[in-house]
Amino acid sequence: MLSEPVCEVSKKLLDLEQRSVIKFLSKEGKKPKEILEHMVAVYGESVPSYYKVKFWNKQFKWGRESIEDDPHTGHPVEVISEEMCQKLESLILQIGE
Repeated sequence: MLSEPVCEVSKKLLDLEQRSVIKFLSKEGKKPKEILEHMVAVYGESVPSYYKVKFWNKQFKWGRESIEDDPHTGHPVEVISEEMCQKLESLILQIGE
């Protein structure tokens, strides 16, 4: 199994952390706008969009407990691997020469 690039892993961890915040504030009865305002105060520009906050707020209000993405069937839309990142970096360096 290929490991994911660090940038993808840290993005997934940030997504999970932020979904936990949305879940907590949703359970406190906060509305999506209020949740987003709290998140902007803490995370600055690294917040999910209002529509994502609204989506997850609704999911948790409907009883969802998991902060993980739902599993997807079929082939992945994109493939990201360390090897692909290295190839891309090599191409960018070649173009810059």
